[in-house]
Amino acid sequence: HPERVYSRDQLLDHVWGTNVYVEERTVDVHIRRLRKAIAPLGHDRLVQSVRGAGYRFSRKL
Repeated sequence: HPERVYSRDQLLDHVWGTNVYVEERTVDVHIRRLRKAIAPLGHDRLVQSVRGAGYRFSRKL
């Protein structure tokens, strides 16, 4: 869902499920790796941090 903000907890639950204990900061590491992987294409700015809320995918560069 573009422009929708997801908290770290929501992302953890969607990716790893609710029965697994994973540190919240794990999301930050994976977001950083995702941005690095898509940076050569110039799309790293599409994954945006929303301070105090989480992350979102934006169609706007």
